[in-house]
Amino acid sequence: MSATVQAQEPILRVEDLSRHFITRNPLGKEVHRVRAVDGVSFTIAPGETLGLVGESGSGKSTTGRLVLRLDDPTDGKIHFEGQEISTLHRTALRRMRQRMQVVFQDPFSSLNPRMRVGDAVAEPLLAHGVVRSRAERREKVAELFRRVGLEPGFAERFPHQFSGGQRQRIGIARAIALSPQLIVADEPITALDVSIQAQIVNLFMDLQEEMGVAYLFIAHDLAMVRHLCHRVAVMLRGRIVEMAPTRKLFANPLHPYTQALISAMPIPDPDKEQARQRLFYEGGAPPAEARLKEVEPEHWVLG
Repeated sequence: MSATVQAQEPILRVEDLSRHFITRNPLGKEVHRVRAVDGVSFTIAPGETLGLVGESGSGKSTTGRLVLRLDDPTDGKIHFEGQEISTLHRTALRRMRQRMQVVFQDPFSSLNPRMRVGDAVAEPLLAHGVVRSRAERREKVAELFRRVGLEPGFAERFPHQFSGGQRQRIGIARAIALSPQLIVADEPITALDVSIQAQIVNLFMDLQEEMGVAYLFIAHDLAMVRHLCHRVAVMLRGRIVEMAPTRKLFANPLHPYTQALISAMPIPDPDKEQARQRLFYEGGAPPAEARLKEVEPEHWVLG
């Protein structure tokens, strides 16, 4: 991450964020509690990309939903652009959504199959009163399509007429329509072919350079995270167990779970791939009393 990005005040600050799902019996007594997110804290600076990685069920996507207020936190605070938003309601939350957007994992299910894709991209523009005439809407949608590498004429087509990569570009066009300052990208390349994934990641990087947008990039693919992200946070069973600048994390992973994840990364060399040693994590859930500690500058480990 550049010194300029590091020096800026965080656009997003998350403090001790938690989301617990509780099962109760007919009398209302708690019988089971799932700590999907449990005391998570991190910051994202303007123009920075924070990668959030971990196995399925670690709480990554739930964290993204909480940041966007698509789900309500059980505890903790979310500060966006200096405003505490974890308790915002209705009108105030609606205004905030212009500055925070999302790109979903499955581009097909995030689009209405009966709606032309141009109308889908125009929805946030209309909902927030950014465009008022049909001509203005068509011009803005055409501009957005060009920015994500699609022909403006595609706006008249339906989602089933596109490939997965093209549909994800449409989803990105919709996400940047309101010029947000933060985009939560929830595993945006997982459903795509490997040949297309690099194109979408490069598009994210180009848009960040052009717009200065910050990303919370949720992913399984550590190779893509290494390529795209300034910093990486590793989640395990609702907790962040390690967080550091990307180069530092990959060069010197300190938590056993992070070491196991990195050891599982495929190597594009058959001989090295066959000879390498994979590590396995058998440590279980992090202890409740464990806290992140800065073991070296900007390198935090749960312990």
